[in-house]
Amino acid sequence: MKRKERYQYILNHFREKQPLVTTELEFGSAFQLLCATLLSAQCTDKRINQVTPDLFARYPTAAEMATAEPEDVYEYIRSVSYPNSKARHLVEMSRMLVADFGGEVPESISDLVKLPGVGRKTANVMQAVWFGRAAMAVDTHVYRVSRRLGLVPRDADTPLKVEQALLHNIPSADIPNAHHWLLLHGRYICTSQKPHCQECPFDNICPKLLEHSKL
Repeated sequence: MKRKERYQYILNHFREKQPLVTTELEFGSAFQLLCATLLSAQCTDKRINQVTPDLFARYPTAAEMATAEPEDVYEYIRSVSYPNSKARHLVEMSRMLVADFGGEVPESISDLVKLPGVGRKTANVMQAVWFGRAAMAVDTHVYRVSRRLGLVPRDADTPLKVEQALLHNIPSADIPNAHHWLLLHGRYICTSQKPHCQECPFDNICPKLLEHSKL
């Protein structure tokens, strides 16, 4: 099967089976989505959703979190991965939002990645989920699934290369959904260890390129 046909087959499946899809993170504003996405790095959304209600109740906006110290925020997020660095990033990010952006989350990628703790993946999540842009966030799940299913060339061996390949092949109207389609497929079906191939709707066309499929 040619790559173009593979895309068509997979996208048609997701369009039919999951027409409405979004992040599993829980949030009430752009700032809260930004915080939750930053916290979710190398951590499950389930865990993040357990800690953010109390965090956001205490610090619902950038202006309020900017007044905190990292050790204050740490107490709310101590059960997530890398809590010390994430607490520091949340406070520093909030202070920059207040000082440079009037307390609002900026729209552009170039401004988002200036924020402490915000990399290209997090910036693209904001672009797609909050601002509705055709942005492709490549996390470990999207990277793994894209390579295993043969959606990207073998030499697409960095998140940026995978992002560029996906953007080139997926219609712009599908891009915001496609991030979640691939992410959720990787989270629940094409898992890092022992993928559930017997449950996969693409098993009959999957080249099973497992080697070097992980970051």
